Amino acid sequence: MDQLTEFTAEIAREIDRVFIGAMQAARAHGGLELGRSYGGPEAVGVLIDLRTRLGEEGGKVTNEQFVPFRRYWDPAQTHQALLRQAELGMITYEDGTIEATGRGRELITAVYTLHARITRSWPEHLAPWAHRVLQAARISPPETADGHALAAVAPPFEPPGTPTGVLLLNRLSCLRYARADAHASAWQSAGATAAEMSSESVDHATRTRIEERTNETAAGPWTALSDAERDEFLKGLQDLRQE
Repeated sequence: MDQLTEFTAEIAREIDRVFIGAMQAARAHGGLELGRSYGGPEAVGVLIDLRTRLGEEGGKVTNEQFVPFRRYWDPAQTHQALLRQAELGMITYEDGTIEATGRGRELITAVYTLHARITRSWPEHLAPWAHRVLQAARISPPETADGHALAAVAPPFEPPGTPTGVLLLNRLSCLRYARADAHASAWQSAGATAAEMSSESVDHATRTRIEERTNETAAGPWTALSDAERDEFLKGLQDLRQE
């Protein structure tokens, strides 16, 4: 494993840690109550997942974009959940295209406000670096058989005045989907399916090769940063804590 590929594996773990920690902190500091005030999980579901595209008025996620986004979800159950969220007035769902209603965008605005509190101590210099890597990921996506999940979340909705911490959090969220596409490219090349990857049916040796291929494929966008910037980005994430 070369230095860049090793970095790619390490930064992926750190992005996951930071993102998951921020989501847990948000839930613990008002997120659960916020979701309940809008109808609970069955009402808010996909709006949280797709907030970076649906928060903007007119922002849409097409069926073509959504299919790779929900690779590991049950299609029938997902369809019914979206119909229910439309019934509850949080989204419109026509011909497979998802768009937030005014009430749905109101929720996303409230989520951004909550995330601003959680990330208020995050340093400013990391967000521009995340932007550069995300731009590179969008320009040169990996080859996949089913499209790119990244297209369902990026470019992220960044209204004027969005706090730096929220910019960074959402860009990290998008970068997770960039890696997810690299992972899909790897397991598809190995002849595996989403169902097999979600189960224990893929043997350890094959999974190891898939992970190695994922790191190689996901490394490309990180060349948008210099060696020194990558090292500083990693160190910055390692130091991040939520309020």
